[in-house]
Amino acid sequence: MRIYHKTLKGIEAMIDVQRMVKDMKKIVEETNTTMTEMEGTVLMASINNQTLNAMNITQISEDL
Repeated sequence: MRIYHKTLKGIEAMIDVQRMVKDMKKIVEETNTTMTEMEGTVLMASINNQTLNAMNITQISEDL
């Protein structure tokens, strides 16, 4: 009876670890998606900034 109880506790512990790993995987996937979205936003801001800088330089040179 003691070995059965010990085995059962071990199986329960493994199930708990599997649940934690599954939860961590979900969090990592969500974080990866958020980071990808942020990367896109930063890239778009950079492109917009480059365009604005080019327009400003063009305007300054025309004003001179």
